[in-house]
Amino acid sequence: MDVKAEKINPYDNDRCKTEQVKEMFDSIAPAYDFMNRAMTFGVDKRWRAKAVKMISRHFPAEILDVATGTGDLAMLLARKLHPHSVTGIDLSEGMISVGRRKIAGAGLSHVITLMSGDCLAMPFDSDRFDCVTVAYGVRNFEHLDVGYREMLRVLRPGGIICVIELSTPVSPLVRPFYRFYTRCVIPAVGRIVSKDVRAYSYLPESIAAVPQGDDMLTLMREAGFTGCSFRRLTFGTCTIYTATKP
Repeated sequence: MDVKAEKINPYDNDRCKTEQVKEMFDSIAPAYDFMNRAMTFGVDKRWRAKAVKMISRHFPAEILDVATGTGDLAMLLARKLHPHSVTGIDLSEGMISVGRRKIAGAGLSHVITLMSGDCLAMPFDSDRFDCVTVAYGVRNFEHLDVGYREMLRVLRPGGIICVIELSTPVSPLVRPFYRFYTRCVIPAVGRIVSKDVRAYSYLPESIAAVPQGDDMLTLMREAGFTGCSFRRLTFGTCTIYTATKP
């Protein structure tokens, strides 16, 4: 499948996407949490909570949070599911640094470990984790098929993957308002708050380009996952995808 999101870069077309994504998130790390709350009016917290509830029925003991960012999902997983461990991996050391401070402040350092690394070539043994999560991250992968195969590799047989991703509303009534908000309002606020002129213009472009619905499930199946399904939330502005490793 031709994945358009892989061709959407934060800054230019002269360097690989992975390098640019790392640079972008290092740049916006100090403002990232504030912008997340502001962009979604706080609804991003409900989306993560819904995903964690869906995961809870599987009772995972060892969890990997891919593209963990500042650790919001990793912290929620630790608090709600009480696993033995949560490991978070992210390209951006800037984001990881913010996350480590938050985790230490919350008293969760004994459960959560954050590390910087390439999500397309992770330094973990095969069949290691009971659950792999990704929140708002797969659209930033340079090669989405490689990312899914790598997540499948580190999952134990029977393990679950849960992907939370921003998406384009399917309702023709909601779509015009969503388009104006993401293409006009978010970039303007992002430039003021983060000082990165390009980062929050890249966001709506990458959302529009990432595979959605059945197209995302096709990629997951091609990577080797089974039982693939998705659930749209909040007028389709967010979608949760789940699947298992056979």
